[in-house]
Amino acid sequence: MGTRVVVTGIGIVSPLGLSADTTWEALLAGKSGVDYISSFDPEPFETRIAAEVKGFEPTDFLDRKEALRMDRFVQFAAVASQEAVAKAGLNLDKENAERVSVMIGSGIGGIITLSKELQVMMERGPSKVNPFLIPMMLGDMASGKVSIMLGAKGPNFSAISSCATGADTIAEASELIRSGQIDVAITGGSEAPICPIGIAGFNACNALSRSNSEPQKASRPFDAKRDGFVMGEGGAILVLESLEHALARGVEPLAELAGHGATADAHHITQPSPGGEGGARAIRIALKKAGLTPKDVDYINAHGTSTPMNDKYETMAIKAVFGPEAYTVPISSTKSMTGHLLGAGGALEAAICVLAVSRGAIPPTINLDNPDPDCDLDYIPNTSRTGAVNAVISNSLGFGGHNTCLAFKRFSEG
Repeated sequence: MGTRVVVTGIGIVSPLGLSADTTWEALLAGKSGVDYISSFDPEPFETRIAAEVKGFEPTDFLDRKEALRMDRFVQFAAVASQEAVAKAGLNLDKENAERVSVMIGSGIGGIITLSKELQVMMERGPSKVNPFLIPMMLGDMASGKVSIMLGAKGPNFSAISSCATGADTIAEASELIRSGQIDVAITGGSEAPICPIGIAGFNACNALSRSNSEPQKASRPFDAKRDGFVMGEGGAILVLESLEHALARGVEPLAELAGHGATADAHHITQPSPGGEGGARAIRIALKKAGLTPKDVDYINAHGTSTPMNDKYETMAIKAVFGPEAYTVPISSTKSMTGHLLGAGGALEAAICVLAVSRGAIPPTINLDNPDPDCDLDYIPNTSRTGAVNAVISNSLGFGGHNTCLAFKRFSEG
């Protein structure tokens, strides 16, 4: 067996809480993080709801000058990274810094900063544009800033694959560890897309829910009345280590990242391939690499966006891989509570899977009141479950035909 990769720390900033613990407690309680948009006036928009991070003051966690020079997505990444590193008990110094990588993905990057500065240029002229615009808007700046903040000198970059970004970035980080290039990766995703152009753009392609009258019920994966996803924001970070490195530090792993799979639909820029065949191939690859069979899987965290096509085709993909076991494995879409964090979604859901393994519980799919006949599996409707969770998979699918699946196991030394 080659190098094994384990998770030793988690950090989360989400619409449900400003830490991993508060987010997890809200998930198990079936709470929704969706409400009316407060960061700008949403009245002219077809969609007026989102899953915003509430009560987040970056200066509570970060130096004021540094925080002002970060887009909101970078702030989320920095705060989540601090928590993950602290939970892992990881100390960086000149002896180990070159063996520690930071890889944090963002599907959209600093869209809030870019849109604000475009307005400044139009209203006040080009000379008034913020000199920090470019380093604030670049998609790699979560990785760059966290690397500087922590002093991590290993490989520093991120994958970009739309809504599969967080999962792909974690997968690539794990491969750097397996190859022996690094010992530790601080990795995940961060996104802050809730701004006028972000909402307008997704409205224009008919992706967002317009259920404005009942915000907390708008994200309804696998429900017959679903009408689109709810945009969310936040960041989630995992500390990955080689098993040898973690054990040498005396750290008990939270879970093992046992395998991953990635495929392309090569079909359509926004629609999944018929029958979800690309997603099915990604799941098969992840299970094979992890040494798992469908009977071994105790939980699937579905991509489950609450869009008509995604939920139907993801269900078909699960059936294609799992066969009769598809009807017995528990599945949930935590996007029903967190909204869709776009490029950070796969990272948040990977963190949720690790928490499910380490804490022996599974979050529900809320708002599943009118089951779609095409979505007839066990989606854990409305109420969480407890019990041993030994193996899980997390699906992430993205515009452009990206499909990624991560497989986690309960850690055992054998």
